[in-house]
Amino acid sequence: MTDQAELVPTDKERDSLHILPLCIVPLETPGLRRARLVKNNRIETMIELFKASGSGSGQVTLRDLPGFFPTANEAAFKSDIHKIGALARIPSFDVYSCRISLRALGIQVDEHTHLQLSDTKKSELTERMKAFTAPLIKNVYGQDTKDVADAGDLSAMLRNPDKEEALRRLTMLAEKLNVSLEDIPRFVEDYGDVFLSLAFFQDKLDEVVPTLNTFLGWVADLRQSWQVRNDRSQDRILDTIVADLSDISGSITGRFESFERKTQDFWTDISAERFKEVRDLVTAHHVTVGGVLCGLTLKLDLWQERFPDRNSGGPQQRIEFCISEIMPGLDHIKRLEARAAKSGN
Repeated sequence: MTDQAELVPTDKERDSLHILPLCIVPLETPGLRRARLVKNNRIETMIELFKASGSGSGQVTLRDLPGFFPTANEAAFKSDIHKIGALARIPSFDVYSCRISLRALGIQVDEHTHLQLSDTKKSELTERMKAFTAPLIKNVYGQDTKDVADAGDLSAMLRNPDKEEALRRLTMLAEKLNVSLEDIPRFVEDYGDVFLSLAFFQDKLDEVVPTLNTFLGWVADLRQSWQVRNDRSQDRILDTIVADLSDISGSITGRFESFERKTQDFWTDISAERFKEVRDLVTAHHVTVGGVLCGLTLKLDLWQERFPDRNSGGPQQRIEFCISEIMPGLDHIKRLEARAAKSGN
């Protein structure tokens, strides 16, 4: 039997919005440790017991799971089901949402190496991170624009400043943040993690928006077909889909603009309170931002798979796809975004 210690998530799983390998959760039923939680295109959570190129994906609902483990230790299995059920309700399985949910279950994850983005993804986000590290570097080194790959490099650089002026500025920064000079590297690590998450989600948003715009153009073409122009009920359905997706896209884009403004405000008037506001704002939005991006990504990925270019598919195929694959779960994504935009998280 495979030992839990040997089970580690792949880079693809760690960077995913819709996959949660259960090997990162302390479960007592050995077979469950090899399973994964996955979101399907309808934004439903399934337990994937196996996946192979020749046999496909073996997915079951949480309700049906006991039938696949008839000899399991009953008490341990019930405890595992409780944990899995709580995790299944997360709108997205990105590492940041999972951290929050696992902590809510009383599982300490701060030092959990598997609940971090992969090194490959962190490297890909380097350029995005510079937008957040640049103000900190400038604050300490003035006009000096050092090339810093990640928060770890930045932390090391600030731990051993190589200029007298930098040390003076670093001391001033510590005073503004109401921390000791020795605590600055810890602040930088916290700062880096918060904005790495923001860079990660911004990267996902920037992938989704152009694809969504192409999809909306594809639907616009469909609405010009005689099948739709002569069927008002179908046109109303497509109109609802377009309106919902446009509202969701506009709202979540506005949230990211708010994050950017808050970040700029912090560096305009640095204080511990301001940083806490920025950190709390970003982390409070992790779950809903992840959930919205997860849902949109799943639907648009499937659309690209079924219709490789804008001219793919006849009108009837397009209509059936929109009704059977885009509509189911879209109301869930819209409610998630509307709730977040209204409440601030």
